[in-house]
Amino acid sequence: MKKKTPDKNEPAGEAGARFGGILSGLTGLVEKLNELAETGAELRRGGEFQGGGQERKGIYGFTMKVGLGDQGTRIEPFGNIKTDKTTGKAVVEEVREPVVDLFEEKDHLLIVAELPGIRAADVKLDVKDDVLTITAAKGDKKYRKEVLLPGSYPKAKMRLSCNNGVLEIKCHK
Repeated sequence: MKKKTPDKNEPAGEAGARFGGILSGLTGLVEKLNELAETGAELRRGGEFQGGGQERKGIYGFTMKVGLGDQGTRIEPFGNIKTDKTTGKAVVEEVREPVVDLFEEKDHLLIVAELPGIRAADVKLDVKDDVLTITAAKGDKKYRKEVLLPGSYPKAKMRLSCNNGVLEIKCHK
Protein backbone atom coordinates (compact mmCIF):
# COMPACT_ATOMS: atom_id res chain seq x y z
CA MET A 1 0.00 0.00 0.00
CA LYS A 2 1.46 3.33 -1.03
CA LYS A 3 1.54 6.10 1.58
CA LYS A 4 0.23 9.48 0.59
CA THR A 5 2.72 12.30 1.04
CA PRO A 6 1.32 15.71 1.91
CA ASP A 7 0.95 18.11 -1.00
CA LYS A 8 2.15 21.69 -0.45
CA ASN A 9 -1.07 22.86 -2.10
CA GLU A 10 -3.26 20.65 0.06
CA PRO A 11 -5.84 22.61 2.08
CA ALA A 12 -4.75 23.02 5.72
CA GLY A 13 -8.01 21.46 6.89
CA GLU A 14 -7.19 18.09 5.32
CA ALA A 15 -3.70 17.96 6.86
CA GLY A 16 -5.12 19.07 10.20
CA ALA A 17 -7.83 16.41 10.02
CA ARG A 18 -5.24 13.69 9.44
CA PHE A 19 -3.09 15.07 12.30
CA GLY A 20 -6.14 15.19 14.58
CA GLY A 21 -6.97 11.62 13.60
CA ILE A 22 -3.59 10.31 14.74
CA LEU A 23 -3.83 12.27 17.99
CA SER A 24 -7.29 10.91 18.59
CA GLY A 25 -5.94 7.43 17.96
CA LEU A 26 -3.14 7.94 20.48
CA THR A 27 -5.51 9.14 23.19
CA GLY A 28 -7.76 6.16 22.51
CA LEU A 29 -4.77 3.83 22.68
CA VAL A 30 -3.72 5.09 26.11
CA GLU A 31 -7.29 4.79 27.40
CA LYS A 32 -7.43 1.21 26.09
CA LEU A 33 -4.05 0.40 27.67
CA ASN A 34 -5.41 1.63 31.00
CA GLU A 35 -8.45 -0.64 30.57
CA LEU A 36 -6.08 -3.48 29.70
CA ALA A 37 -4.11 -2.93 32.90
CA GLU A 38 -7.32 -2.96 34.96
CA THR A 39 -9.05 -5.94 33.32
CA GLY A 40 -6.18 -8.06 32.05
CA ALA A 41 -7.82 -8.24 28.60
CA GLU A 42 -5.89 -8.32 25.34
CA LEU A 43 -5.50 -5.22 23.20
CA ARG A 44 -4.48 -4.97 19.57
CA ARG A 45 -4.54 -1.71 17.70
CA GLY A 46 -2.71 -0.33 14.67
CA GLY A 47 -2.45 3.03 13.01
CA GLU A 48 -0.47 5.01 10.51
CA PHE A 49 0.61 8.64 10.49
CA GLN A 50 0.60 10.22 7.04
CA GLY A 51 1.62 13.80 7.66
CA GLY A 52 0.06 16.85 9.20
CA GLY A 53 0.37 20.58 9.62
CA GLN A 54 3.48 22.18 11.10
CA GLU A 55 1.38 24.66 13.07
CA ARG A 56 0.51 22.12 15.78
CA LYS A 57 2.98 20.97 18.38
CA GLY A 58 1.84 18.11 20.52
CA ILE A 59 3.49 15.89 23.07
CA TYR A 60 1.82 12.70 24.13
CA GLY A 61 2.93 9.57 25.85
CA PHE A 62 2.44 7.41 28.86
CA THR A 63 4.33 5.74 31.65
CA MET A 64 3.44 2.26 32.80
CA LYS A 65 4.06 1.53 36.45
CA VAL A 66 4.03 -2.08 37.58
CA GLY A 67 3.97 -3.58 41.06
CA LEU A 68 3.21 -0.54 43.18
CA GLY A 69 1.99 -2.27 46.32
CA ASP A 70 -1.57 -3.48 45.91
CA GLN A 71 -2.21 -1.11 42.98
CA GLY A 72 -0.79 -3.49 40.36
CA THR A 73 -0.12 -1.98 36.92
CA ARG A 74 -0.95 1.68 36.31
CA ILE A 75 -0.74 3.64 33.10
CA GLU A 76 -0.42 7.40 33.43
CA PRO A 77 -0.64 9.63 30.36
CA PHE A 78 1.37 12.82 29.99
CA GLY A 79 1.65 15.59 27.43
CA ASN A 80 -0.60 18.33 26.09
CA ILE A 81 -2.97 16.32 23.91
CA LYS A 82 -6.35 15.63 25.48
CA THR A 83 -9.73 14.35 24.37
CA ASP A 84 -12.44 17.03 24.22
CA LYS A 85 -15.27 15.71 26.44
CA THR A 86 -18.03 17.17 24.24
CA THR A 87 -16.77 16.31 20.76
CA GLY A 88 -14.56 13.29 21.53
CA LYS A 89 -11.83 14.75 19.29
CA ALA A 90 -8.19 15.21 20.24
CA VAL A 91 -7.12 18.77 21.00
CA VAL A 92 -3.68 20.26 21.65
CA GLU A 93 -3.73 22.28 24.85
CA GLU A 94 -1.39 25.12 25.69
CA VAL A 95 -0.37 23.56 29.03
CA ARG A 96 1.61 20.31 29.08
CA GLU A 97 1.31 17.59 31.69
CA PRO A 98 4.82 16.47 32.68
CA VAL A 99 6.08 13.01 33.57
CA VAL A 100 6.21 12.68 37.37
CA ASP A 101 7.62 9.92 39.59
CA LEU A 102 7.36 9.50 43.37
CA PHE A 103 9.98 7.74 45.48
CA GLU A 104 9.42 7.02 49.17
CA GLU A 105 12.80 7.47 50.83
CA LYS A 106 13.68 6.69 54.43
CA ASP A 107 13.14 10.21 55.77
CA HIS A 108 11.24 11.97 52.95
CA LEU A 109 9.16 11.63 49.81
CA LEU A 110 11.03 12.51 46.61
CA ILE A 111 9.02 13.78 43.64
CA VAL A 112 10.80 14.03 40.28
CA ALA A 113 9.20 15.84 37.32
CA GLU A 114 10.50 16.45 33.81
CA LEU A 115 10.00 20.11 32.88
CA PRO A 116 12.25 20.95 29.91
CA GLY A 117 13.18 24.64 29.74
CA ILE A 118 12.14 25.38 33.34
CA ARG A 119 14.19 26.70 36.29
CA ALA A 120 13.36 26.46 40.00
CA ALA A 121 12.25 30.12 39.98
CA ASP A 122 9.61 29.27 37.35
CA VAL A 123 7.90 26.63 39.55
CA LYS A 124 4.91 27.15 41.85
CA LEU A 125 3.71 24.50 44.32
CA ASP A 126 0.27 24.33 45.91
CA VAL A 127 -0.80 21.69 48.44
CA LYS A 128 -4.34 20.86 49.51
CA ASP A 129 -4.73 17.83 51.76
CA ASP A 130 -2.85 15.05 49.92
CA VAL A 131 -2.83 16.66 46.45
CA LEU A 132 0.21 18.58 45.24
CA THR A 133 -0.27 20.85 42.23
CA ILE A 134 2.86 21.71 40.29
CA THR A 135 2.66 24.63 37.86
CA ALA A 136 5.53 26.12 35.90
CA ALA A 137 5.84 28.59 33.06
CA LYS A 138 8.64 30.22 31.12
CA GLY A 139 8.03 31.70 27.69
CA ASP A 140 5.89 29.34 25.63
CA LYS A 141 6.60 26.37 27.94
CA LYS A 142 3.75 25.86 30.39
CA TYR A 143 3.27 22.85 32.65
CA ARG A 144 0.69 21.71 35.18
CA LYS A 145 0.32 18.44 37.07
CA GLU A 146 -1.73 17.33 40.05
CA VAL A 147 0.03 14.64 42.06
CA LEU A 148 -1.73 12.43 44.61
CA LEU A 149 0.62 12.10 47.56
CA PRO A 150 0.70 9.02 49.81
CA GLY A 151 -0.12 11.28 52.76
CA SER A 152 -0.37 14.88 53.84
CA TYR A 153 2.82 16.96 53.60
CA PRO A 154 3.06 20.61 54.66
CA LYS A 155 4.19 23.00 51.92
CA ALA A 156 6.59 24.67 54.36
CA LYS A 157 8.60 21.42 54.57
CA MET A 158 8.92 20.97 50.79
CA ARG A 159 12.27 21.83 49.24
CA LEU A 160 12.66 22.03 45.49
CA SER A 161 15.59 22.12 43.13
CA CYS A 162 15.72 22.13 39.35
CA ASN A 163 18.67 21.17 37.18
CA ASN A 164 18.43 21.02 33.36
CA GLY A 165 14.64 20.84 33.48
CA VAL A 166 14.49 18.01 36.03
CA LEU A 167 12.54 19.18 39.07
CA GLU A 168 13.14 17.44 42.41
CA ILE A 169 10.88 18.10 45.38
CA LYS A 170 11.78 16.67 48.78
CA CYS A 171 8.79 16.46 51.10
CA HIS A 172 9.49 16.03 54.82
CA LYS A 173 6.70 15.29 57.29
